[in-house]
Amino acid sequence: MRVLAIVNQKGGCGKTTTVVNLAGCLAADGFRVLVVDMDPQAHSTLALGIDPEEPEENLYEVLAEPDGASAMQRVILPAAAGVEVAPSGIVLSALEQKLATEPVETRTEKLALALDRVAKDYDFALIDCPPNVGLLTFNALRAAGEVIVPLETSPFAIHGVQKLVDTIALLSERIGHEVSVRVLPTLYDGRTRYARRTLGRIRELFGDLCFDTVIRMNVKLREAAASGLPICVYAPSAHGSSDYGALAVEVEAAAPAPRATPARSDEPEDAREVVVRYRDEGASDVRIAGDFNGWVPDKGVRSLVEQQSGARVWTKILLLPPGRYEYRYVVDGEWREDPDNPDAVAAPGGVRSSVLVVR
Repeated sequence: MRVLAIVNQKGGCGKTTTVVNLAGCLAADGFRVLVVDMDPQAHSTLALGIDPEEPEENLYEVLAEPDGASAMQRVILPAAAGVEVAPSGIVLSALEQKLATEPVETRTEKLALALDRVAKDYDFALIDCPPNVGLLTFNALRAAGEVIVPLETSPFAIHGVQKLVDTIALLSERIGHEVSVRVLPTLYDGRTRYARRTLGRIRELFGDLCFDTVIRMNVKLREAAASGLPICVYAPSAHGSSDYGALAVEVEAAAPAPRATPARSDEPEDAREVVVRYRDEGASDVRIAGDFNGWVPDKGVRSLVEQQSGARVWTKILLLPPGRYEYRYVVDGEWREDPDNPDAVAAPGGVRSSVLVVR
């Protein structure tokens, strides 16, 4: 079973819309799909035609009880268009307080253990996350192998998602579980020059991390949610239906996310070891991201930290074939160009990227 978490700390960017309509399109293509509603607002539950007040049990019982994983099959309900859903409810907002005394490792793997119980029953599980990075999102990232970040086509959203991608990388390292991340442009209005320009910035900034599919603004998507149906059932000829159908094809074609760093035998034969260093007296965390690793901070990078002449030095070891690469450091969550490299170019979002040439 492939597990995908749909994550963004910003509300109104299309997380629930993506979960519900991608699930509907995958189900229409013959896949067995489970929607896991981890948002206490229960919008995915509602958008699939289920009143969150009606079920006697929901994900709270699964995540809060010592042997809650065994309740997973019991709480799952059939929903619209052949999709099944593990429903949410407002009580889920009390989970963090309920589990406050448990070790971090235990309380962040609750959902992963529960999904293991039903893995044989589904081809895909799509997790709708709340608009914040807390315990519920930690559980989703721990359970998932892949992350989709819906990104509204606006400059402010671009700035926020850069930080989110770095946050996901940090969390993945802390919980010892690697996930692949892809960005999905949403709420796109191609009639405006502003939206077209912003989409270009998104594609330039995130490169291969960005889906080819773009989700256009479409009132039928809202109508479908209010009717408790995925768009492919409610209005199969609408733009929203064709957009999410295209996204389903991309998701289906993608290989499952790797769970570990690829072996050296998978690296290009002409790859060379490249060493760069960053010095800073006050920084506590330094990572590197570039077009060589899909702009995911420290992905595929060996990192060493040492103290030299009163300053901490981060050594980053990259294996790169000959070519020209753009990169930036992420210093305590802030994107920065390399202060020791005078070669830099302008990049989207009002920042500059350093340039590295491997010969």
